Amino acid sequence: MHDSGHADTEDVVTSTGFEMSSRRRLVAPGKMRLIAIDFAPNLGRCPVNIRSGRTGMTGSADQLLAFGDPLPFTTHNSNNRSPFVIVCDHAGRCLPRRLGTLGLSDADLQRHIAWDIGAAAVASRFGDMLGAIVISQTYSRLVIDCNRPLGSPTSIVEVSEQTRIPGNVRITSADKDRRAQEIFEPYHRRITQELDRRCTASEPTVLIAMHSFTPRYLSVERPWHIGLLYRHVGFARALIDLLRAEDLIVGDNEPYRVSDDTDYTLPIHGERRHLPHVGIEIRQDLITEELGQREWATRLAQWLPKAYQRLLSGETNA
Repeated sequence: MHDSGHADTEDVVTSTGFEMSSRRRLVAPGKMRLIAIDFAPNLGRCPVNIRSGRTGMTGSADQLLAFGDPLPFTTHNSNNRSPFVIVCDHAGRCLPRRLGTLGLSDADLQRHIAWDIGAAAVASRFGDMLGAIVISQTYSRLVIDCNRPLGSPTSIVEVSEQTRIPGNVRITSADKDRRAQEIFEPYHRRITQELDRRCTASEPTVLIAMHSFTPRYLSVERPWHIGLLYRHVGFARALIDLLRAEDLIVGDNEPYRVSDDTDYTLPIHGERRHLPHVGIEIRQDLITEELGQREWATRLAQWLPKAYQRLLSGETNA
């Protein structure tokens, strides 16, 4: 079930042009009405704007998100009790309507600069296989990157790869604050809420940050099928060993490395809590289509529990 972590709810019955399940209208007291919708794993497609019987319902002038904009995150399998907590920082490519297209073409907004292609679909599928909660960011990383510290040069970029982002050029501090308050912070509050609940209940927890990477970046080919990102060795090392036994090209802290300057989710939610954790990066051409998404979800659903068992058995250091 998708949720926002706040606001009152009331049932609403709607129909749309693509697969959805349950729906709720969320009412933020004194603010605006937003629609929270359960929908199929491809978060690249934003929820359809659904109008109530009232007109003129928009957010106030000092808000970024308006009526009809989706909520900043979705939660899938929220009632399951698997040890795995799966988060997807770059799952969606939605844009707040008040930002238009950020000055970009639709073709650019479908590229890897806008989102992690295939990552949300894989995360949702192996989350279902494991019975694990999946918390996914709805908005494009071009609005604000939810895996970057606030205020960092790559939090709200003016250029991504070699593409200029006109809607991010010379925006005000107030505009940056709105993006942080309405998109970044609710997403990370939801992750914190889940991890706090598990801590209170003494439930075992492994944090999985799901991403994907472009096969070619700035004219450099990337040969890895999958990369694992970490600074704490135990769980990640167990998973690397399992992957390499499958005759895959596995990136060991490739194509990226975790750092406090360039990452937020793993340092804050994984390292600070001393949870087993890993960042998973799958090459996008392997998971663009549904067949590849199913194949990689099945692999991860097999490998992750095995790696966790190795960690628990002491085969690898925590």
